[in-house]
Amino acid sequence: MFELFNMQKRTDSATTSGPNRWDWALLPLVLALIVLFAFAAMQMSHPFAVGETLQISLDPAYLPYYLLRTILRMFTALAFSLLFSLLFAAIAVKYAAAEKVMIPALDILQSVPILGFQAIAIAPFIALFPGNLLGVECAAVFAIFTSQAWNMAFSLYQSMRTVPPELNEAARIFRLSGWQRFWRLELPFAMPGLLWNMMMSMSGGWFFLVAAEAISVAGQDIKLPGIGSYIAVAIEAENGIAIAWAITAMLAGILLYDQLFFRPLLAWADKFRFEESQGDTAQQSWLLDWMRSSYWLRSGSERMWAWLSRALGWFSLKHDGTSSLSLASSHSPLWGRAWDVTLTLACLWGVYSLVSFVHIDVGWAEVAHVVGLGLITLLRVILLIGLASLVWVPIAVWVGLRPQYSQRVQAVAQFLAAFPVNLMFPVVVFFMLSLKLNANIWLSPLMVFGTQWYILFNVVAGAATIPNELRLAADNLGLKGWLKWKRVYLPAVFPSYVTGAITASGGSWNASIVAEYVTWGKTTLVADGLGSYIKQMTELGDFHRIALGIAVMCVFVMLLNRFFWRRLYSLAEDRSS
Repeated sequence: MFELFNMQKRTDSATTSGPNRWDWALLPLVLALIVLFAFAAMQMSHPFAVGETLQISLDPAYLPYYLLRTILRMFTALAFSLLFSLLFAAIAVKYAAAEKVMIPALDILQSVPILGFQAIAIAPFIALFPGNLLGVECAAVFAIFTSQAWNMAFSLYQSMRTVPPELNEAARIFRLSGWQRFWRLELPFAMPGLLWNMMMSMSGGWFFLVAAEAISVAGQDIKLPGIGSYIAVAIEAENGIAIAWAITAMLAGILLYDQLFFRPLLAWADKFRFEESQGDTAQQSWLLDWMRSSYWLRSGSERMWAWLSRALGWFSLKHDGTSSLSLASSHSPLWGRAWDVTLTLACLWGVYSLVSFVHIDVGWAEVAHVVGLGLITLLRVILLIGLASLVWVPIAVWVGLRPQYSQRVQAVAQFLAAFPVNLMFPVVVFFMLSLKLNANIWLSPLMVFGTQWYILFNVVAGAATIPNELRLAADNLGLKGWLKWKRVYLPAVFPSYVTGAITASGGSWNASIVAEYVTWGKTTLVADGLGSYIKQMTELGDFHRIALGIAVMCVFVMLLNRFFWRRLYSLAEDRSS
């Protein structure tokens, strides 16, 4: 049922032996995309010296060019994020010893603010490409990568851990090796959820775009041509009209890549849904229909997959006698204990280093202050994720079960998830100053504004993969109302919800840097919390306190994930097995 590179045979009039009208209709579109992205790629490698000013114009006529540069960076980061996710999930699921390190490491990585990654990466990338703009472009792509990769990796890992037992049994009967299982079972099974999380990751890239494209290094501001820099300049100038133009350009870009990229992929991945009948949940895409009717694209894709099959030898590997989930159990227990001891020693060394750093460089009073700020941010995160779950889980299930609506709201949801919270600063500042609102309370919703969509996208993906047979069985048994939700819908989407909630929680911690410290022109609103602390220390250039704030944030995220989210994760795995 699940074979990733199985090209469907078509017997209609499209199977002609030469080009047809669909080929000539698609040719201009394909050529235009190639030319546009080639032009944007050429602009990324101009000569550049640190200290040189890159002018960003607020003239709307430049927005198409800025949009092109931004989308190229985001798709480049998305490609690296996909590669990272494939490697991460495959290794973490296959090797239990590696999983003990990789999952906590991913918790840490998703909690590190984008400013922290940028501070580390900008200098090496500039040194790697001296005198060239490509170094700064790579730093921007890396920053966007850090806002995309963790969510996709969690999604793929969760899907591979929750493959239905009947499919695992079928893989054992057919004696598939670990490599074959990945390409023919696990990745196809995870494909619908992975694509929805790719859309969410693209939106996450938009959310932190200002921080990624408007870079500060060695006291110099570097603003790369793009929508993020355009927004940063508009905020500095308090130009509301330019903000409106930026929102329009964002909406146009999201609609374009939704129709030309994500919608065809979702429709294509519908064949990987785990059910015997198609049901009424099929996605539709006008572009995919064109591509399937094109002789050139169809024959080219068939040759490409055939070549990949021969080159990688997917179907000629011998059975290795293990499954991807039980390979580690064949090793000697002594090695497992030695590995656990090594990890324990590494953790003790990390604790010792942290204690030494605190004692020598910042002091324990400052630590107590930062931990108190972390507790305030923790309270905000828990309350906001809980409220977002109550609102979006029922809506997401309803949308996921109705493809005619899910396709309509898909682009809207992507736009809302991509909407940078910086664009709300003018409205937030106006209302808070006019109504004299408390910043500690009314700035809080900004933390979850961009991250609540992780819950929506994951639950929609989970609901869309509920087998049609299960839904029909529930109807035949007369399940209605809360009983149907309790017995069918909520258990079915629970693994997807946990994945979305984990990434939403980590993203909310990251977003606190933007949400707890709001600026519009010369006006600044500050809420007490760990995010505003890190932001203020970053502006002051106090690297010791920046490191302290990031370390405390990582500790909070790891403890929350370890003692709350991971237990829900284990519960989701038990219910799916």
